Amino acid sequence: MKYTDLNQWLWKWHVIAGLVSLPFVLVLAITGGIYLFKDTVEKPVLNNLTKVATQGVTISFEEQLKIAESALGKKPNSVVIPVTTNQATEFVVGKFSHKKSVFVNPFSGEVTGEFTPKNTWMYSIRKLHGELLGGNIGTKIIELIASWMIVLIVTGIYIFWPARDLGWKGFFTIRTGLGRRILYRDIHALGGFWLSALLLLTLAGGLPWTDVFGGNFKKLQKMTNTGFPKEWFGVGVKSNVSEATISLDEMISIAKQQNLVGVNTLDLPKHKAGVFSVSNATFPLKNQKKIHFDQFSGKKLMTIHWSDVGILMRGRMWIMAFHQGQLGDWNFVLMLFVAIGLGIISIAGLLSFKMRNWGIPTVPESFKLSYGLVFLVLLLGVLLPLFGGSLLILILFTWVKNKLFKL
Repeated sequence: MKYTDLNQWLWKWHVIAGLVSLPFVLVLAITGGIYLFKDTVEKPVLNNLTKVATQGVTISFEEQLKIAESALGKKPNSVVIPVTTNQATEFVVGKFSHKKSVFVNPFSGEVTGEFTPKNTWMYSIRKLHGELLGGNIGTKIIELIASWMIVLIVTGIYIFWPARDLGWKGFFTIRTGLGRRILYRDIHALGGFWLSALLLLTLAGGLPWTDVFGGNFKKLQKMTNTGFPKEWFGVGVKSNVSEATISLDEMISIAKQQNLVGVNTLDLPKHKAGVFSVSNATFPLKNQKKIHFDQFSGKKLMTIHWSDVGILMRGRMWIMAFHQGQLGDWNFVLMLFVAIGLGIISIAGLLSFKMRNWGIPTVPESFKLSYGLVFLVLLLGVLLPLFGGSLLILILFTWVKNKLFKL
């Protein structure tokens, strides 16, 4: 197989896939960059709900729970443990997109407000980023684009690497004196090359949310027992049923004594033999714990450390946190850089191609794929099922088109 023929073949599919993906890639870059500021945008709103004036004696958490239950219309499933005296107590019902919080002033018993992530404009940005506001169909389109983006990155690296005739300087030089087409092409090629590792890591962080790849990944976790241990969710952990449970105030006092870093949440018992469960949301992830307590005696029943979580789940949670820029300021800046960089190289690639008069690279009819390349394509098709399915459709379309033109 001639290098030039292979280069042309890869370039052809790089261009075609790039043109089809471009509008979606720009949406992902823009919405992803905006969503990084979620906490910054929502912090003032939450501050207005949580900050209260200290005014004498506080009412009990048990009373606050009843007030929250009345406001929510159902019993909360968890309470965020306050850390300051001038902080309203947050009671939560539901999880993820169905989560809803009410905040109770611990001095007056007044409900200071409600917060539902689903009702914020940042939630709409997230839905646009993850599913194009199109539900299950939109989610699969995003997964398909993300899969093809991996192919774009891999083929782009191959096309760029051996084609540069400038020696090691070619990896750092953007040629500014050879016309705008070459300038835009160099911005696209060099930018894509140096962003490639970060882009692949970012895509890997997004794929666990998808339907097909994400669903298969969850099945693999279950098969290999490398997800959260069942005890993390309290399965198999039971209280020793007695006459009366300890009060919520007693349990929160016990929870505070655990000195867990980060935001501490107390999950309330779900049934008569259920348990109180304390967890902490914090980074680095290795500092997270889940501690279960008997709801009748307050006795500690089990502590689950982050090291007890399966390796695939630990890796998944880390890379998803990286994708969202949650690992610290360095991660936030890095992901913002990736979002901006992705937008720039996409537009530069389009401008370069436009100045090429929209010409699709041609491939000699004698070109044949090597067995090694076929194996790599098949492997990608298995790992990324939507890519594999779309590739089969393209192959079938090409075969039918060639048959019709021969008639």
